[in-house]
Amino acid sequence: MEREEYREDWALSTISWYAVFVWFGASLFSQVAYLAINGVPYDTNIMLDAAGSFAWIIIGIELLVWGIIACLLIGKFLNRISNDGHEIVSTDTIAPQA
Repeated sequence: MEREEYREDWALSTISWYAVFVWFGASLFSQVAYLAINGVPYDTNIMLDAAGSFAWIIIGIELLVWGIIACLLIGKFLNRISNDGHEIVSTDTIAPQA
């Protein structure tokens, strides 16, 4: 007899926040490791020179990603304002699951 487990998938916002935390942590760790080895923080000009002709493509992709994130956050903020908190469910109205 197999036992069927009910698992709810993670919300996209939860996955997105985890991605931001991982990205931030990796960036911070990378900067600290570079600082420990070389004694100075990253130099932007050296990094751009090392990327060569791909530097502008990388910069464009990063600006695009930040633009998308900004649009999503602004949209979520405006959605919260327009709903006036109607999507927040009171714990009094939640029925227990059997």
